[in-house]
Amino acid sequence: MLSVAKVQPGNAWRYYLRGVAVGDGVRPARKPLTDAQGEAGLPPGVWMGRGLPALGLAAGQTVTERQAELLFGMGRHPDADRIERELLEDGADPATARLATVLGKPIEDIKNPLLAIDFVFRPQASLIVLWALGDDRTRRIIERAHERAVAVTLGWLEDEVVQTRWASGRKRAKAPALVVASFRHFDNRDGFPLLHDHCLLLNRAQRPDGTWSALDTRRLYQHVVAAGTLYTLTMTTEVCEELGLATVPREVTPGLRPVMEIAGVDSELIAWSSTRRQRIEDALEGITDKYAAKHGRLPGERGHNGLGWWAAQNTRPEKKTPRPLHQLRAWWRASAILRFGQDLVDGLLQRCRAAGAAIRARVGPLVDTALAAVDVAAVVYTVRRTFARRHVLAEARRHLLETLRGRALAPGLDDYIADAALTRHSRQLTITQPGRRTPEPDQLTYTADFAWPKRWWIAGTDGRPPRESSRYERAQVASLAVQNAIRATRTAPAPARDGAPTATAPHGVDHPDRDAALTPAQQAAAVHAHQQGAMPEQLEDRTTDPATWMRSPENLARFAAYKRDADARRRAVADRPHPEQPTDTASSADQRQHHTPRPDQGRGAGRDH
Repeated sequence: MLSVAKVQPGNAWRYYLRGVAVGDGVRPARKPLTDAQGEAGLPPGVWMGRGLPALGLAAGQTVTERQAELLFGMGRHPDADRIERELLEDGADPATARLATVLGKPIEDIKNPLLAIDFVFRPQASLIVLWALGDDRTRRIIERAHERAVAVTLGWLEDEVVQTRWASGRKRAKAPALVVASFRHFDNRDGFPLLHDHCLLLNRAQRPDGTWSALDTRRLYQHVVAAGTLYTLTMTTEVCEELGLATVPREVTPGLRPVMEIAGVDSELIAWSSTRRQRIEDALEGITDKYAAKHGRLPGERGHNGLGWWAAQNTRPEKKTPRPLHQLRAWWRASAILRFGQDLVDGLLQRCRAAGAAIRARVGPLVDTALAAVDVAAVVYTVRRTFARRHVLAEARRHLLETLRGRALAPGLDDYIADAALTRHSRQLTITQPGRRTPEPDQLTYTADFAWPKRWWIAGTDGRPPRESSRYERAQVASLAVQNAIRATRTAPAPARDGAPTATAPHGVDHPDRDAALTPAQQAAAVHAHQQGAMPEQLEDRTTDPATWMRSPENLARFAAYKRDADARRRAVADRPHPEQPTDTASSADQRQHHTPRPDQGRGAGRDH
């Protein structure tokens, strides 16, 4: 999982050096950074990225306080003090000597400059529980997988995403070299386990001519989701392969995409480690009520995410006193044993391996890339309607994580599925204008020719009112219908002759060069099935009977408004002194007929619509 924050001048970089770099604690004034990290039991920050040699740094070197101050606080060379001193000794004036150490345009000449971006990488909750309560070998395996996944993700950003920009964004160049300072944390502000790394990406990179300029941060932000899915896929796959585990989907919020957690880690253990979640949910309920009272409606999916961010900020605890990892692990183990018993804690890894073995026995290590391309295109289209390659690539990585359940995959399979989804099931919308710069391939916009799924309502449970189906639920159901239709139209493989091996099974496509192309009949079935699949009878034991549409919060309010209008008109007619006048009577009858709701008026869940 990946979250992003900005680092700007002022106190932002001091916040990282005085708090984040020492485990979200409070570093006393004048105490050296390395001493504070040693007292907190934290490893020192290290440098990462391919842009380090240009600054005289090397990967794995310790991040000093002065280097971080110069880079992330002033936008200058990390060895600026020495460079400036040598230039002054050679007779340069102070302004010229200082300017020679600046990377790119001085921050004093930039309005609201952005000096760095904080990428925070953290595993799923179940992996954090295994890391916190497992033995030393399990902990080391998870930490190595985490470190490798971070390195793979940063390398992908350097290879595919990162660009520099100058001349007010009119000029761009590939910049396959980042400068990153990474700081490791072990717990959250409540002291419970939360393995994560803060990676500060310097907002400067070298252009081909050797000069320095800012990164195209907008492009970076656009690819955050794709980067996060790559991190999760890489780390989960490595841990599962190394320890013999598998993943299962866990629904965190009804209607939204499930999280792929390690099979065998109980939800009670996840709740024990996620101490802030309940507080955030309680705060989110109050914020949502205020939003509904102000706007007259519930927030959509994007609005819900924004309100969740506010709820997290409002419930954020004060800074804590960091403690070494061995003390934290002892306290975590004692807390878990006290709550769940020693047998459950000691047998956690064995239960996960048993659950993983059962899943691996029935889930093959193969991916049908033809069906995967259909699924990815159908889901992305239903969720976004218009999309770019980065959205399709992120969905392809989610598909692999959900399909393989933690098994290893062929290198480049995510890119192949994304390209197949764009080539076979999407249509390019971007048109290059004559005389204008040709857009990058991953900046092109696409859509699909699937029918747009209708919405439907899901009956409430535990006394809750019905809710509208989310875009993800509509996408999931419609995509499954498409895949089933394609499976039904596939012909059986020809029997083997003369001892020759049989053809690959319909779901046994494990390499790009063994893909099965769709026939015209399958393409036509996909469009039809996508529409039909958007109106299911049932979704995971939650009824979607069209009758629940009448009880949806939106339509209950609409019917109440209709009734108030009708009652008001009835009273107005009854109070008139001459109701027998034909003009008034006809007018009132027409109004009543116009404003009385029909049984099927506006039905969003009827099968005929």
